[in-house]
Amino acid sequence: MRVLAFDGRMGASGDMILAALIDAGADADVLEPVTEALPVAYRIDDTEKTGIAATTADVVFPDDDHAHDHDHADTDGAHDHDHSHGHDHSHDQADTEGGHTHETAGDGTDTPAEGHGPHRSYREVCEIVREMALEPAVERDALAIFELLGEAEAAVHGADLESIHFHEVGADDAIADVVGAAALLHDLEPDRVVTTPLATGGGTVAMSHGEYPVPTPAVVELAQRADWSLRGGPVDAELLTPTGAAILAHVADGVDSLPALDLESSGYGAGGYDLDPHPNVLRTLVGTGEGTLVKDDIAVLETNLDDATPEVLGGLQETLSDAGARDMSILPATMKKSRPGHLVKVICKPADRERVARALAEETGTLGVRDAGVTHRWIANREFETVSLGIDGEEYEVSVKIASDADGEVYDVSAEYDDAARVAREAGVATRDVIDRAERGVDASHR
Repeated sequence: MRVLAFDGRMGASGDMILAALIDAGADADVLEPVTEALPVAYRIDDTEKTGIAATTADVVFPDDDHAHDHDHADTDGAHDHDHSHGHDHSHDQADTEGGHTHETAGDGTDTPAEGHGPHRSYREVCEIVREMALEPAVERDALAIFELLGEAEAAVHGADLESIHFHEVGADDAIADVVGAAALLHDLEPDRVVTTPLATGGGTVAMSHGEYPVPTPAVVELAQRADWSLRGGPVDAELLTPTGAAILAHVADGVDSLPALDLESSGYGAGGYDLDPHPNVLRTLVGTGEGTLVKDDIAVLETNLDDATPEVLGGLQETLSDAGARDMSILPATMKKSRPGHLVKVICKPADRERVARALAEETGTLGVRDAGVTHRWIANREFETVSLGIDGEEYEVSVKIASDADGEVYDVSAEYDDAARVAREAGVATRDVIDRAERGVDASHR
């Protein structure tokens, strides 16, 4: 099982996550859809923090003029939540609270994108992400991260998600951080992402509404939605930003300590300031891990139907899958007044629950969809092997699903029924015989 582990002892920010993933071996070419859609570039460089060689990844405007073309005034004013805490959003300024601000370097032609660019609504940010030429899985993750950020903002301000107007986290650099992190993670192809407890830092930070203690309100809200835990210190500075917290809230499971790994690579993403004696870096480890089944965060939606036609029920699987459902079941049920009906249960990722619920309501006409309150499930690692069967001089292929735990120990081998049924029809033999032969034909190394 391929595991990517973040060492959270110095917190995390969007740019530190980018840098750590690149330093661990992710291909920076996957960032191209972002630079094609936004007027930004990624400046990747080497640095050293307390004796540790590390990577920096800054989002910049390639020329000086562009950085100042945008109107920084926000006429909305309702949700002026300043995220310029030093991690992600103010490269040059002497911000004593900013543990992870990157200092501008180079030939002077690049202008840091942090603190510049338009402020956008949650809906506008999502539209920009959808218009990028992203892989579907990368787009889903990026949208889910911004949904988490939006929900955190909404909770802080006592507003609803659709009315939220992002400030720093809606600017070009924050979009580049979020989408870039999603793309780099998918390039490394981990089966599981984990993080040790994330350090928040300490002290206070100046925001537009006043002086707030670290961790900031948005980070606290995001941590409540995450699987990992927080810890204070080790310095009085803001070590965990809303962008970094949102990315990790979506992608990472919490662990108490770094798991046992057969290491393939490692990386260090640097913050801008020196916090001697603490190396101001986010460490990432990639390798083969051990464990049992994999923890998979899910939501379970359900609804009762007493008037759905067989045609509607038969088409739900495809329709809901398109909306993000991972699995679905339809169970016979006895409804009020002893009428026959059905219970529809749908499994999806938490970020997809609203979209799946809407699709379920539109397709069935149900007046209510319940969130069953399930938070996770334990799943097997799955891979497929194609088995060739010789029957009466003809060769046939059947796909076989192999289920294993996180240590790679196989505990189930199951032929795909549709393949077996097709071969049985073509060869004129019993389906169960094809299934038996296919499962026995799986490579012995899987047993």
